[in-house]
Amino acid sequence: MYHFNVSVDLPFEDAKAKFLAALHAEKLGIVSEVNVQAIMQNKMGISIPPYLILGACAPSLAKQVLDADLNAGALLPCNVVLYQTADGKVEIAVMNPEPVLGLANNPQIDQVAIQAKAILERVCNSLK
Repeated sequence: MYHFNVSVDLPFEDAKAKFLAALHAEKLGIVSEVNVQAIMQNKMGISIPPYLILGACAPSLAKQVLDADLNAGALLPCNVVLYQTADGKVEIAVMNPEPVLGLANNPQIDQVAIQAKAILERVCNSLK
């Protein structure tokens, strides 16, 4: 599976803040944020519920990937989507780094992927 999910029964901004705090507790940060809702509205005039794509990164793990293969930077960061569901909850879908980083076909990078997955699973589990 290329992702794992957790559903949070909070308002969107509260769910985002709780997720960011859980990431921070695991020494991860956000290196990019794409507001898909705003893009759809501004570029296409389409209204959709809140939807964000976040790029989560642990610099120490990213460095290990880049040390093993500079081209593997194309597989970074780990993407996370947060979106409002029809029932008002917030779904958080986290990219599973194992299959994505596995594309590098490098045992050193596979080990980093295992570590990253464990961290991201702890983040998701802390939100339940």
